[in-house]
Amino acid sequence: MSTPKTAKKPDEGRLAQVLVAPIISEKATRIAEKQNQVLFKVLRNATKPEIKAAVELMFKVEVASVQTVNQMGKTKRFGRSIGRRDHVKKAYVCLKPGQELNFSGEAA
Repeated sequence: MSTPKTAKKPDEGRLAQVLVAPIISEKATRIAEKQNQVLFKVLRNATKPEIKAAVELMFKVEVASVQTVNQMGKTKRFGRSIGRRDHVKKAYVCLKPGQELNFSGEAA
């Protein structure tokens, strides 16, 4: 017998930690202009509902959908030793039409 999913509200302390940093690159800018999406680096164990709730709470915008990508860290050499960059989870957050996100800190 399957149990019904209950919509559990994540606490605000957890939501404040979910978004690590916005990703600002040429690709991110192009995606923002064409598809009205914003890229974030998020915690590796963050779920899509948590990411959606965190963006809506912190930026006061409406989120249409969230897509995530787990990016494995590259193997790099430092002289003789071999190291590895950290694994990263990225979130593509699609905003509803008419919504806009401003990182510059100015009030819109």
